[in-house]
Amino acid sequence: MSTLIAALIGIAWGIYLARSRGGDWKDAAQYAAGFGICFALVAIVISVILLR
Repeated sequence: MSTLIAALIGIAWGIYLARSRGGDWKDAAQYAAGFGICFALVAIVISVILLR
């Protein structure tokens, strides 16, 4: 559950950054994918560390 929430936060943050830097929808999609994956991976690593 926390991984999904982190991915959604990353997607929202990526779209916000792309739009604030003047990007179009393709830039927003690329930023959203990158930040979503990054936030999800960080959440997975943190959850593995906490559950060990």
